[in-house]
Amino acid sequence: MAPLETPLPRSQGVSVASVFERYGLIVFLVALLLVAAALSPTFLRPANLVNVLTIAAPLGMVVVGQTFVILVRGLDLSVASLMATVAVLATAFKATTNDAIPMIFVAAIAFSAVVGLVNGWLVARRNVSPFLATLAMMIILQGIRFAYTGGAPISTLPPGMGFLASGRIVGIPVNLITLALLAIVFGVVLHRSRLGREIFMVGSNPKAAFLNGVAPDRVIILCYVICSICAGIGGLFLLGYVGTVSNWVGQGYELDSIVAAVMGGVALTGGRGNIFAALLGVAVLVVINNLVLLLGFPIEMQLIIKGIIIIGAAAFYRTRLA
Repeated sequence: MAPLETPLPRSQGVSVASVFERYGLIVFLVALLLVAAALSPTFLRPANLVNVLTIAAPLGMVVVGQTFVILVRGLDLSVASLMATVAVLATAFKATTNDAIPMIFVAAIAFSAVVGLVNGWLVARRNVSPFLATLAMMIILQGIRFAYTGGAPISTLPPGMGFLASGRIVGIPVNLITLALLAIVFGVVLHRSRLGREIFMVGSNPKAAFLNGVAPDRVIILCYVICSICAGIGGLFLLGYVGTVSNWVGQGYELDSIVAAVMGGVALTGGRGNIFAALLGVAVLVVINNLVLLLGFPIEMQLIIKGIIIIGAAAFYRTRLA
């Protein structure tokens, strides 16, 4: 009797679709950089590139936190309002020396954590939709700001805040270094810790996570706290860059942070995504903004072009080839 032949395993070749899914946004970003360089020679000047990176950092900090809440099927519309409120809080110290900076950061982080705790409690324990809970928080924070400032801008800040926001160490923006550290720390939390595994489990299937001994409510609340803390830190760095506190510091960051995260592959349905890919989405948005400004387009055209390129980037990244 002839021996049976063992069938050879099928080749597990990498499909074009999987390559596009993993690297599509990188390809799009590289193409966008080439187009920007071709359309505006000013784009590649070191001063402009440093400016782009400096502007990108605060948004990147917000996106790091926004990624956590999207992974557990949520979103946070209060991040921009929190950034502005933290900026106002920083001026409440009326400090003119750098000795107050540590206390400003402690107060900002503590206040942000409380905001995140309330958002998370409303979503996880009271079953309020993330949209309504964080929209309500956004409005409350606006009211707090206007009650304190009366709508007038404030500019009493320690001089060191400006260095943190736009200073450089060995030619690298300080806030970009801070963003890198923040991304590494929370990247380790997300991808190398028990909490990270629980976040992905809750985002993928909350009921299954509960049956496996995970407390979904606790995980969701922690994600909202992390999101608010990141937004608060981003608000302080943006404040130092702007130099003057207005009631609209960070305006638009709530939507840009969601768009950047989703463009970077963080699924709105939860349970899939990572911080570093989300930061690629930040790079795309910032390059678009910088390019349209360099080309001198009016604000109406800026918005139209930005919207078209965002849709194109998302569609390109999501392409599935047979």
